[in-house]
Amino acid sequence: MNVLKEQVRIMPFEDLPVLIGKEVEIQGNSIALFRLTNGDIRAIGSRCPQTNGPLAEGIVSGEFVYCPLKDWKVSLITGEVQAPDEGKVPTYNVEIKNGDIFVSI
Repeated sequence: MNVLKEQVRIMPFEDLPVLIGKEVEIQGNSIALFRLTNGDIRAIGSRCPQTNGPLAEGIVSGEFVYCPLKDWKVSLITGEVQAPDEGKVPTYNVEIKNGDIFVSI
């Protein structure tokens, strides 16, 4: 079964700083956006699965973000917490169109 996803415009690409997270609310979903040094944009659920800490306030290293409360390492690609810790946050598809960031919900 195909599930239709809606693309929602978030902001201009240039307005998202490199390696600084931005938390946004989209249709009841709290999402953390990150712009990596290579220009890729990643979108994941904004709350750490263990502490409910704000991942948008975490430190970005490569393609991971560290929870600011417990230092859990969360993949910006898969949403999975690095072992030996366990947990996962949702991930969202991102597209850049005409200089704007769009997230699929």
